[in-house]
Amino acid sequence: MIGGVKILLREYGNQHKIVFMFSLMVLFWTIFDDIMSYITPILIQENGFSMSMIGFIIGSSSVTGALFDFLISKFFKNTNYKRMFLILFAICAVYPFLLWQAKTLWFFLLVMAVWGIYFDLYGFGVFNFISRRARKKDNSSYFGIVEIFRALGGMLTPLIIGLVVIDRVDWRAFSLGWVFLGVGFVFFLVLLFLTRQNRSTKEISAEYPRRKNLFIELHLWKKIGRLISPILFLTFFLFFTEAFFWTLAPLYAETANLKAFGGLFLTAYTLPALLVGWFVGSLTKRFGKKRTAFVGVLIGSLILSSFAFLPDSIVSIVAVFLASVFISLSLPAINSAYADYISEAPQVEGEIEGLEDFAFNIGYMAGPVSAGILADVFSIPAAFSILGVMGAILALILLAVTPRNINIKTKPSEL
Repeated sequence: MIGGVKILLREYGNQHKIVFMFSLMVLFWTIFDDIMSYITPILIQENGFSMSMIGFIIGSSSVTGALFDFLISKFFKNTNYKRMFLILFAICAVYPFLLWQAKTLWFFLLVMAVWGIYFDLYGFGVFNFISRRARKKDNSSYFGIVEIFRALGGMLTPLIIGLVVIDRVDWRAFSLGWVFLGVGFVFFLVLLFLTRQNRSTKEISAEYPRRKNLFIELHLWKKIGRLISPILFLTFFLFFTEAFFWTLAPLYAETANLKAFGGLFLTAYTLPALLVGWFVGSLTKRFGKKRTAFVGVLIGSLILSSFAFLPDSIVSIVAVFLASVFISLSLPAINSAYADYISEAPQVEGEIEGLEDFAFNIGYMAGPVSAGILADVFSIPAAFSILGVMGAILALILLAVTPRNINIKTKPSEL
């Protein structure tokens, strides 16, 4: 692991310092966001809501996010990651105040809507940054590095928040969140300085105004969505799987006979994202981005499909870890494909980003619901196996029908 870090620091640290500064900003913002995500269900429960209502309230954020995906591609002119992240940090600075004041159902729904909006801004900002700053051949590596820092933030947050949240959520949790948000904003300011000193040709290229005609926007979503539908389906499944795991993994760790190993179950799913990002770029250069993503899901899903037949022991934890290693290859690989399309057709950047984030939001809406139904009808282990079968079937279909090259270049007359 350390050797891999040194190699990448030599390769990217000297030539691409900007991407590491961006990743450090992402790291501290992720810790802030995960702290807010950690305390949100606790706060909702403390205000007397049932578990089912907690799921409904949190899931409502994806509905807002899906709507925002369309609106942002229609009304945001000259999409730029600097503008996106400036708005993001401004909203995040206010968000803890709103969350702390929430007591009623409608106020919590409002807070979740704000969460859905600022998380969408993060997604749009990341895609815009990489599509503007990275060379096409480096897209996978850049996404891999960003995912490493995201995964690191996700692993650190439970350890950090556990120091201040014991029985109840109080002001210390919110103060801690602001501290990490502030550090992230400092890295954002440094990023602005570095990019001003080293502006890329891609970044200063002509920007394209957003179209105001609703029917033209719907036509473009339909046209581009049809062209990139294979990777949209895969994006949906990846985030469907993530939401599926975050719903059932804690329950399985509590009910299964894992004893001291229970706490490792969710870690086994999240840890691979921290590891595979270091070498996903070399894999995509050799095998192609879409093929790497599809085969990764296929192998990981086949491993996961055996889950119901494994004993509730360290064996099941190892199986989840191996499955996650392959599935984790898919997200940075497929994200780099999106960045390629944006580079090839920047005039429809907003539509591509909106479609990707729309698939994300639909996955996060369907994942928890499907997980609960399958676990109730069958069992939690069987639900994981069914998820694996679904993923394997989807990957085989996508490998069979996806063209080797997807050309989304759009003529100006079609805008």
